[in-house]
Formats: sequence, structure tokens, C-alpha cells
Amino acid sequence: MSALQFLREKAGVLVAGLIGFSLFLFVVSDFFGRNSGQKLKQKKYYEIGQIKGEYISYQDYEIKLQNLLEIYKLSGRSNVDEATNETLREQTWQQMIREKLLDPQYNKLGLGVSTEELNDLVLGNNPHPIVQQLFTDQKTGTFNKSFLVNFLKQTEVDETAKKYWLFFEDEITNDRTNAKYNNLVSKGLFVTSKQTEFDKNLNSNTIDFSYILKNYASVPDSSIRIYGSDLEAYYANHKENYKRTALRDIEYVTFDIIPSDDDKKQVEDWINRTKEEFIQSSDPVQFINLSADSRYVGFYIPLNSVPANLKDFVQKEDLKAVFGPYNEDGSYKIARVLAAGDRPDSVHVRHILLATGKTRTLDVAKHQADSLMRLIKSGTPFESLAMSNSDDQGSAKIGGDLGWFPEGKMVLPFNNACFSGKKGDIKTAESSFGIHIIEILGQSKSSRKYNIGYIDRKIIPGSLTNQKAYSEASQFAGTNDTYEKFTKTIASKGLNKRVANNIAPQQKTLPGLDNPRSIIMALFQAEKGKIILDQSQQAVFEVGDKYVVAYCTKAQEDGIAPQKDVENEIRFALMKDKKAEFISAEFKKIDASGKTLDDIARSMGLTVQEATKINFRSYQVQGAGMEPALIAAVTAAKQGVVMGPIKGNEGVFMITANNITPTQGVDLKSLQKQLTSTYQMRGTYEAYDALRKDANILDKRYKFY
Repeated sequence: MSALQFLREKAGVLVAGLIGFSLFLFVVSDFFGRNSGQKLKQKKYYEIGQIKGEYISYQDYEIKLQNLLEIYKLSGRSNVDEATNETLREQTWQQMIREKLLDPQYNKLGLGVSTEELNDLVLGNNPHPIVQQLFTDQKTGTFNKSFLVNFLKQTEVDETAKKYWLFFEDEITNDRTNAKYNNLVSKGLFVTSKQTEFDKNLNSNTIDFSYILKNYASVPDSSIRIYGSDLEAYYANHKENYKRTALRDIEYVTFDIIPSDDDKKQVEDWINRTKEEFIQSSDPVQFINLSADSRYVGFYIPLNSVPANLKDFVQKEDLKAVFGPYNEDGSYKIARVLAAGDRPDSVHVRHILLATGKTRTLDVAKHQADSLMRLIKSGTPFESLAMSNSDDQGSAKIGGDLGWFPEGKMVLPFNNACFSGKKGDIKTAESSFGIHIIEILGQSKSSRKYNIGYIDRKIIPGSLTNQKAYSEASQFAGTNDTYEKFTKTIASKGLNKRVANNIAPQQKTLPGLDNPRSIIMALFQAEKGKIILDQSQQAVFEVGDKYVVAYCTKAQEDGIAPQKDVENEIRFALMKDKKAEFISAEFKKIDASGKTLDDIARSMGLTVQEATKINFRSYQVQGAGMEPALIAAVTAAKQGVVMGPIKGNEGVFMITANNITPTQGVDLKSLQKQLTSTYQMRGTYEAYDALRKDANILDKRYKFY
């Protein structure tokens, strides 16, 4: 076995795990203009983000992404779907962030992994978990060090395998360096005795109290005056509250690419020509697979599962006749009964799977199956052979038993072997999984079933139909080159305008469109009130079976929102503050005469409410909800004394503590140990979070993906 083949088999899942989960997280060309203005424009275009103010180019990011993609493919996963691509892109970005943030920290602190330390992590008595996973026998659970040594020797003569192995070495190094950094941060955290005592005092009492609440809604908005200077001052002092992510609003119309009568006629003519060939075909299965849009299925179905329009036809069981053509689900179809017979509705079987692939060829599997068949016929229990030989680990544990299943549940060769035999038969079948040895343990009652072959041809728009739809969309875009014209034409022609608000940069959906990512990418390059253009400066987008013309109607950028964009939010916050001042003044005026909480409630027409078992760690108050300021005030209250006013989320409170119960049995040393452990655990991730926050990371990958 080659080194690369070994890694593919042993490490494929590990590579996917490293890419997709936390361990990995710890870790086309350039264009030059003739003048600085063009260079700056090109640099801005290819900017994919910023980390700590440092420019990140699309080209640098793409190089790292392709390197990771190559490693992923080396693990034996040649087919990379969009979900995997998205995961790889995200992990590449997170890796770049960590390198930019943590590498300077490592260098500053002198952290690293020496050659000797790396060797110990690979070949030492306590190898790194990655090494253990790669070289542990999955059946025995035993780490095979000699196999590791032999493998490393093989990588010296296999460059591809060496590159693959170096990926794991990098992950081991990154993980160990990061562990050192986290340990350094966490071990530097300690909780003093004073801090422990303070924390104990926060929870030293449980309080039962009474309160009254006057809601902000009780004060009319018309009684509050807010000036321009108030808005400016509030915005200046609370800018951080108005950080926004990039968002866009879009309006668009679609022009459907619908098959014309000519397109339908062409498909109908084709299916009629094919019908005669289907009738004459001596190998209808091969003919279907060579001619139809859909491949031959091959399962037998009972009459109650046959489409209604075919029932009379199939009951005649004429194996030479062809039904159709008929139009169904946007396709023209013809049908032919290939076989009919009495078959059980369900079967109960057990099997032994001899899987084929890298470790066993088909010929070897067939030879082993013959040997096992001889053992079964000579009296060796099927169950014991399944337990010791079957590669279907799920059923092998129970003697290969698959239970009862209906027709169509298993792959076709396996299915036909089960449903064409009789109870007690022991048969072999070859499928894409390998060679199966099957014993039929039971069968339900039989019914008449039919194997129907279909030839279908989807009705799709032809080139002339496509051109006509594009011409209509292009003409619309050309004559409606302003938003005013766009909306006016839509209204006058009665077109269906679609609207989507608050589109995020990474969003992948829009109402009524399949895979509209190209439009969303272009949307974030467009200006508010302008028609959206693609990279070729064309206004018509082809999305699925539609052409789309769209306008950007709102553009919100990353960063702190301008005051005018958040003025309503500021006005609401100021209204709440001024109402709190007004209500607080009312409370103070009445409370100044030394009245009880009941007296104040009667004077203001309020109701006294009760809350129990509140301490500093409480999240909400009975009848009041989430009110952190109220909870903080209660924990500092003195029994029997009226306190307030207290500005809350929903209104202003006055309180009286009725009963204060001390908490018993708190051991300061145990609490100090617990707090230290908590802070050290938090330090392992909060330090990195702090670095991220300080880095002002700007992510513009949505421009390209």
C-alpha cells in the first residue's frame, strides 16, 4: 500500500474534521495600471477584507483556499460540493484571522515548537491526538508505532504524501503553540481573597420585596420635547450602540424563459420518432439509458402504485406495446411494460457483505463468497459467518439480519435477488457495494407487480426562446435606466415587482429566484437608487429559468451608522430617558414627605406588587420581567426602607425590602478555587475574542463568492 493511499484511507475523515471543527480553527493574477489612480482602483476592487487595518487581497486569500482545497482532495474527496466549498472558504478566512492576530502574540512572548518537541509529539511516548488517530488500529484500538515509523520513511520517497503529511505537522504545531498561549493566559489569572469575599457578598442575601411601577407609556409623548442638540449629544455619547453590518434592499422584475409552442413541438416530434424505436428495441433497458433524460429504475410496483393513466395499459401485460406519448411534469413520456410477475410485498432477509474497493477486488470477493457459500451449505451457522466476515457492521452484530423491508428499499441487484426468490433460498448478488450472500428468511403474501420502463424528454426553452426573453429583459433595462422610470414602467405595464429588504452580504436566497448569488454579489457593488450591473457592466442577470433586472433601493454600510439613519432610535431612547426623569420627579416629590410604599402607590394610583427570593444572580423579577437595574437596587436595599426611584426597562420603580435572608454555608476557599477555575477557563477564549474585537475585522468575501 502506498503512503498516499494509506493517508487517504486512514486520514480522510480526520482532514474533514480538522477543516470543519475547532482544532482547525486554532490554527488570479495581479493587475497593474499605468498610473497610481488605476492601481488604487484595482487594489480596492481586489480587497477581500482588512485585519488590524492590514489589507487582505483576493489573490492571497485564494492561494490559501486552493492549498486547503488540494489537501481536502488528497484525502480522497474529489467531488467538492458548494456546502463543502463554503466550509473551506470560512475555515481559510478564520485561519488568516488567527495568523494575523496570534502570530505576533507568539513572537512577542517567544512561543513556538522546536524540532525536538515536534519529534516528541510525533514519535514520543505520548503522541499528539492527530498522530494517535492516524495510526491506531480501528478494530483493536491499539496505537501502532512501528507502522508510524515505516510510514514516515515512505514519505521520504513520495512527494505528494509528504505534502499531505506536512499539513498534519502544521496542525500539530499550531495546536501546541496555541495551547501554550492559552495556558500562559489562563495561568496568569488569579482570584484574590478580597475578590472572593466581594463575590460572596453579592450572593449573601435573598430578598423578598414590594414594588410599584409607573410605566413610561403613562406619560404622553406629546408632553416631551426633544431638541436637535439633544439628538446630537446623545449620538456623540452613544455611537458604539449604532454599529451596523452591511445591508441592502433590492427591487426587481423577472422575465420568465418559458418553452414556446415550437419547443414543445420539437420534443413531441422527437418522442414520436423514438416510440417506434422503443417498440422494436430488443434491449429496452439499454435503450432507455441511452435515450431518456432519466435512467432506468428497474423496481417492480403493484397496480395501486401505477399512475392512473397507465393502469389499463399495464394490466394487458403486452410486453411489445408502448403507451404514449403523454405530457407529465414538463416532460413528454412514453412507457413500456418490461416484465410482470407475482412478487411478495415485503421480505425478511439477512446477508453477508464482502465490500469491494481498495482492499478487496471483485474477483477476490467472488472467490471469498464461494468459500462462504460452501461453509453455509456444509452446516456452518449463517449468523456466525456474518458476525465474523460481513463488512456491513450495522447488521453484522446481529448475524446480518436486515429485518423486513418493501420492494424498492435496497439497491436494484440486491432487491431483485430478495424478491425473485422464495423463502429459504440462499443467493449471491453483486451490487455497487460488493458481493452479497443473502438468505431469505420470510416473505409476505404475493401480488401482481409490474416493471415499467419510461423514456422521457424534458420540454426546455430553445435558443430562439432564450433570445426572445433576453431581448425583452434587455430592452426593459435599457429604457428604464433610472429608478423613477423603473417604477413607473412597472406600474403602467402591470408587471410583478418583487421586493427584498435587509439583504446580508453572504445571503444566498431571494424570493422567487433559484441560486441568485450572482445578483447579491453585484448588489453590494451597486449604489443606492442605481440599476445593478454584473462584472461585465450588463444589467440583465440570468438566474435559473429567468432573466432579472434589479435596482438597489437601500445601501447600509459596515460601521457606525450616520446620525440621520438612526434618528428614530435616538429619539426613542431620549423619550425614555426624559420620561424617566419626569416620573422620578413625581416619585421624589411624594416620597419627600416620608410616606410608605402603600401611601405612594395610593397617591399615584399604582398597585403594590410582590417579588420573592431575589438575589444578585437573578435574571428576572416576578411581574416585572428582565429588570437588571431593579435587581441590583434590591440587593443593596435595607429592610423596611423605601428606595427609589429606579429607572428600569419598562418604567420607574419604587421598592421596599420586606425580608432579607442571609445565605448559609459558603466556604471562601472553595469559592475562591471555583472562581479561579472559571476565570482561567474563560481566559482561553476571551483573550482571543478581545484581540478580534480590537482588530476591527472587515470581511468583504461577498464580493467574490
